[in-house]
Order: sequence, then C-alpha cells, then structure tokens
Amino acid sequence: MISRQDALRAAEDAGLDLVEISPNADPPVAKIVDWGKYQYQKMKDQQRNKRATKASDLKQMRFGLKIGSGDLDVKLRKVRGFLADGHKVRLQVVYKGREMAHKEIGYELIEKITGLLENEAIVEQKPQMAGRNLSVVIRSK
Repeated sequence: MISRQDALRAAEDAGLDLVEISPNADPPVAKIVDWGKYQYQKMKDQQRNKRATKASDLKQMRFGLKIGSGDLDVKLRKVRGFLADGHKVRLQVVYKGREMAHKEIGYELIEKITGLLENEAIVEQKPQMAGRNLSVVIRSK
C-alpha cells in the first residue's frame, strides 16, 4: 500500500492517469492507466455485450386462416430470415368472426407451417390458444 501522493506522483511520472477501481474496498484500490484507452475498452465491452443480448429477441409473425400460398411463402421467407439472425419467432394464427367455430383449421395451419420450417426450426412451445389467437414459439436448430 502506498500513499495517495506517491501514487499520483508515479502516475504523473509515467504520463498516465490514476484511476480509482474499487472505492469501497479497505484500503481503496486504484490503477495507473491511460484514461482514454480505459474508457475506449469499456465502451467496446458494453457494445459487445449489447450485441450478444440482442440476438435473443422474440419476433412475431401473424397469419390469417385464409392465407394464400403466395402470402404464406413471403411470410415464411421473413420467418427464415429471423431464424437465421438467431431470433426466436412466435407464429400466431388470428381467428376473426365465426372462424372461432373451426379452431381445428388453425391447428392444421400451424402444423403445415411448422412442417415447412422443420429443416430450419424446432418448436419450443407447443400451440396454445389465447383469446382469438393460436400461437407457437419456434427457434433455429
């Protein structure tokens, strides 16, 4: 342990800065570093951590019961893009009006979609009804 004045003098002689790392420790811990470089490294670490956490977003794609094959292809292409980026995707079938009387059609549509995506995705959460929506969560293999 050295005194504060000695530490400041040593930092000044080296042309660097004295940075307090752990002020609550007994005695407080300080380092002699280049402050600009220290801040730059800290910022880079924060950006790296932010990028890593962003990859686990949950995206959502909604389908109607009467979707045509062309529209289905476009939405599946978008879902494949989300999966390639590392996102989880919630596939949601929306029932409108009297369609609630034929819930089995929605389950068939979900089965068809997951069948088309079986090479790229794994079903993480089984299909479940929530109000007028039937949803399933998938993730990339």
